[in-house]
Parts: sequence; structure tokens; C-alpha cells
Amino acid sequence: QVQLVESGGGSVQAGGSLRLSCAASGRTFSSSTMGWFRQAPGNEREFVAAIRWNGRSTVYADSVKDRFTISRDNAKNTVYLQMNSLKPEDTAVYYCAAEKSPFTGVPSRRASAYDYWGQGTQVTVSS
Repeated sequence: QVQLVESGGGSVQAGGSLRLSCAASGRTFSSSTMGWFRQAPGNEREFVAAIRWNGRSTVYADSVKDRFTISRDNAKNTVYLQMNSLKPEDTAVYYCAAEKSPFTGVPSRRASAYDYWGQGTQVTVSS
């Protein structure tokens, strides 16, 4: 079992930055692909970014590419999402997620591929 706890959310003005963190418990973190998803009110949960278990492959949604960066520190069991040039449309609850299957290949964009989820952290961007 893996438990995920997000932090770092908050309120910023457009153009600002935030860094989200996701701390994972459990010994399988270093072998798990990790992802970030978000959900705005009235919308479905959508993919944001994901990183392979060894950090050597990342994928991003087109809407955040070149603005957001996902990274991980396996020694700290933590995955990060650096968000720059934030826009009002980035406002959402951000969720961290982990795959259960170890050592998978290209990170998935599908929410169904992830088995463990955090409780989410709110990000609000004002214009």
C-alpha cells in the first residue's frame, strides 16, 4: 500500500509560480511511475504530467508544456511539480498519483493506469 500526501498549493496571481510536493510512504516509490492530475469544478480530472520510476522519461499535457516541470527525488520518496507562468485556467485541485506495477515504461496519461491517489491540494490563480 502507498499513501500520498500533497502540499504546496495556494493562491497566486497570474504569471506567478508554485511548487507542489507529493510525499509517498511505502518502499515501492522508487519503482513506481508518478503522475499529477488536476480537476477544476465541473470538469473531469485531467492529466498534467508524469515521470517514470527512474526519472528518465517525462510526459506533459500540451496545456502545461514549457511552463510546468515534474521531477522526483527517490531518496526522499517525493515527487514535485514546479509550476511557472501560472494562468487562471490552471486553477484546480491537483492530485498526485502512483502506479502499482513496478518499473513500467513510458509514463501513462490515463488516470486508470494509476492505483494510488492523494487527497489533493488546491491551486487558485487569479487574474
